Amino acid sequence: MAEYGLIGKNIEHSFSKSFFTAKFEKEKRKDTYQNFDIQNINQLHDIILNHKDLKGLNVTIPFKENVIPLLDKIDKEAKKIGAVNTIKINRKRKLIGYNTDHYGFARVVGDFLPLKKKTALVLGTGGVSKAIIYVLKFMDFDYKIVSRTKIENNLTYNELDKDIIDKHFLLINCTPLGTYPNIKNYPNIPYKYLTKEHFLFDLTYNPQVTEFMKIGLLQGTRVSNGLKMLEYQANKAWTIWKL
Repeated sequence: MAEYGLIGKNIEHSFSKSFFTAKFEKEKRKDTYQNFDIQNINQLHDIILNHKDLKGLNVTIPFKENVIPLLDKIDKEAKKIGAVNTIKINRKRKLIGYNTDHYGFARVVGDFLPLKKKTALVLGTGGVSKAIIYVLKFMDFDYKIVSRTKIENNLTYNELDKDIIDKHFLLINCTPLGTYPNIKNYPNIPYKYLTKEHFLFDLTYNPQVTEFMKIGLLQGTRVSNGLKMLEYQANKAWTIWKL
């Protein structure tokens, strides 16, 4: 029997635990999956020490970037992205970091196409946004990152206007805004300029239809949540753990 888990903060309603628990039951596996809700990434050491049967971990907000220095090795793609969401614990108890978010997004991005132009706004600058950007670059998208504070080459939400929205047809919410239980929250963008030629992709999956998506639908915009992406990245993590 092997043990797996998720490290993050405020993860009571996370996707991973329900996904893997259902998977193990369906496959009649005796493996278990649990949430490790921590306040500081340095608690990872104690988790590894106290759980001798632990074979793999998923990593979520806000630890996808600052977990990297605690790892013994990092996969080359995860290193390029600068974020880790999957950790394999090998027989020598070494921690090897991977990123499967980019795989999940690459699998679903075809659902957004064709767009009028391959242009995108990436809302948020966290670990998952780095995986999204990695895929957008590979697919030759022209993109801009949007953040709350001004960073070189980024846009702030206050700078978004009709001209910018008119030029960017894929808008990706990489922030936790709108996630349960704060389901009335949403990114502060000028929704009134959205059209049927735009596509809103929300990495949030709980609720299945977020405020970000609802407002887009009112503008006639195509929308999608992040559930399929999460399923793809979770299955990819399982493949890595079983190597």
